Amino acid sequence: MNAKNFSSLPLSTEMVQNLNAIGYTQMTPIQEQSLPYILEGRDVLAQAKTGSGKTAAFGIGLLSKLDVKKFRVQSLILCPTRELAEQVARELRQIAKFAHNIKILTLCGGVAFGPQLGSLRHGAHIVVGTPGRILKHLSKESLDLENLQTLVFDEADRMLDMGFSEEIEKVLEFVPKQRQTLLFSATYPEEILDLSSSVQQDAISIKTTTQEVANKITQRFYEVSGEQKIKTLINIFSTFKPQNAIVFSNTKIEADEIASKLQKSNIDALAIHGDLEQYDRNDVLVQFSNGSSRVLVATDVAARGLDIKELSMVVNYDLPHSLETYTHRIGRTARAGAEGLAFTLYEPWEAEKVEEYRDGERLFECAGDLKISNGFSMTPEFITLVIEGGKKDKLRAGDLLGALTGDAGLAGTSIGKIDVYERQTYVAIEAKLVDEAQKRLSGGKIKGKKFSVWIL
Repeated sequence: MNAKNFSSLPLSTEMVQNLNAIGYTQMTPIQEQSLPYILEGRDVLAQAKTGSGKTAAFGIGLLSKLDVKKFRVQSLILCPTRELAEQVARELRQIAKFAHNIKILTLCGGVAFGPQLGSLRHGAHIVVGTPGRILKHLSKESLDLENLQTLVFDEADRMLDMGFSEEIEKVLEFVPKQRQTLLFSATYPEEILDLSSSVQQDAISIKTTTQEVANKITQRFYEVSGEQKIKTLINIFSTFKPQNAIVFSNTKIEADEIASKLQKSNIDALAIHGDLEQYDRNDVLVQFSNGSSRVLVATDVAARGLDIKELSMVVNYDLPHSLETYTHRIGRTARAGAEGLAFTLYEPWEAEKVEEYRDGERLFECAGDLKISNGFSMTPEFITLVIEGGKKDKLRAGDLLGALTGDAGLAGTSIGKIDVYERQTYVAIEAKLVDEAQKRLSGGKIKGKKFSVWIL
């Protein structure tokens, strides 16, 4: 029997069959090394980079020992951002298809508290959420962890970076002392080792980063003075013509300024940072992930947890504060075996600091060698339609696809990604057809009902 097959583990036949059905045929290094210990009930401290399969590692572990008939919270997964929490919950729901009636609930800030109370009253087996909102529910006694078996910290280093230490300490006051604790982190700074020693018992330490295939990222550095940075950024786009890109800035104000300057230069760009309201944040993320906006200008905190599987390019408009931040930023490109591009701009006064980035592989080039951007533009292939209806209205992606290819008369190739949320649905439509699609959907019905439809 192949040790890398999930069938080599003590899992139910139903779970293994479902894993194969959803494309999990071979274990990744983090799954192969951590799952035997997780299934034994041991505490695990695991270092693995984003995209390594860590969600499935802890997800398979906690789902395999779940008592479905016991409608109590048996596992809690803490994540640094709402986006990561929702991404984790989606993957867990796929893995959970091996059994009926497993309820997985997300509890995150930035959304209304009331509907979460209603969901909790109906019970859940697994809760995924951010520390602040989890603590609020615990404080109000709307969340009960008396039956908790497994506590997971996902991207623990990011949670500590974002200042969640105090909330984590308070959450721990509500969890049973006898539990399994799994801690996943991309890096092992001293704070992570301190956290592990305080929340785990005799933890198995696993590091798979050296076994994971390194992302194929070409890294280039350019020295440019402040007033030339935006021109250099545009020239990078003009020279390398990425399908999409994330541009990192160190401040919220600068993120807005960069996006505005790019828009004035016919480059479609949106900014995302901590000052955005949650609904604005959703609009921005949906447009970037579905190809309606090709450039996202982001601060580090705002970009954490983004689930962008195909990202052509990352640009550090500002030199990152640390090598760890740099590694985390550029690791967003070249996922799943693809090749990626990473660029870093630094000013003359930062020349000494940038020396720590020289490693023989990173390319330090002259910005003057880039192609001048005369007449260059980056416009999106798609534009997003918003339908004022979602899961609460029993809408599914297939319903929208049917309405658009049926009554609205669009070809399937003109329709991009469809994202269905609780109360809204976002659909990417080929840019030249979006006005007609909006008109047709507004004048017609979806599943026998009329919905407000507008262009984002």
